[in-house]
Amino acid sequence: MAKNMFLIRGNICAERVRLGRAMQRPPMTQDDLARAIQLMGMDMTPLIISRIEKNQRHVCDAELRIIAKALGVTMDWLCGEGDEIKLR
Repeated sequence: MAKNMFLIRGNICAERVRLGRAMQRPPMTQDDLARAIQLMGMDMTPLIISRIEKNQRHVCDAELRIIAKALGVTMDWLCGEGDEIKLR
């Protein structure tokens, strides 16, 4: 069995999470995003968001969904589908 159970290092949404925060008016900090996610009922800290954005932590599907909701974007956009901004 392979040492690493994931074939991809990090995650595919790191850049889009960072970009999604920057697109907000005013731009959203990692603290702001963590607070918004916590208000939706999921425990996520600014440190976790930082690690996601640095490709140091994988993102599960439930986390991806709530991050997309907090940023007002689609899950597809967060995963790199299309270059245009997909605000909901």
